[in-house]
Amino acid sequence: MTTLKRTNSDDPDFRDLVTLLDKDLRIRDGDDHEFYAQFNKIDTIRNAIVAYQQGTPVSCGAFKEYDKDTVEIKRMYTLPRYRGQGIAAEVLKELETWAKEKGYTACVLETGKKQPEAIRLYEKSGYAIIPNYGQYDGVENSVCMKKELFL
Repeated sequence: MTTLKRTNSDDPDFRDLVTLLDKDLRIRDGDDHEFYAQFNKIDTIRNAIVAYQQGTPVSCGAFKEYDKDTVEIKRMYTLPRYRGQGIAAEVLKELETWAKEKGYTACVLETGKKQPEAIRLYEKSGYAIIPNYGQYDGVENSVCMKKELFL
């Protein structure tokens, strides 16, 4: 059974999972990693989720405000041996629920073309590809997506 904990970026389990995420992305993104890393600082994230299996932290995700109506989903990661079990979808759903509770009506996110499993997760969860936004505008490796949250 998966247990979800709402927390923030001070949580050591969240920080440990993000460290593993960054190691994975450093390999996937190669020379592009430093560009993306500048937008993925976690020091001020107030809304993070950590998923546990039998007390072990196995997955995480977070959001931050993008604008007054929209949050940006950030730092989604699941340990490799726990992938394919629906845990990331649970984390994402909880992030969306939390965002709705705070009055937001949409989520946006950026992922990379070298992360096809993430793109599939987001598409299955109701996200649609949109033009690249903000700092990702014109970045060929980026895939930006959006989902309307219905209250």
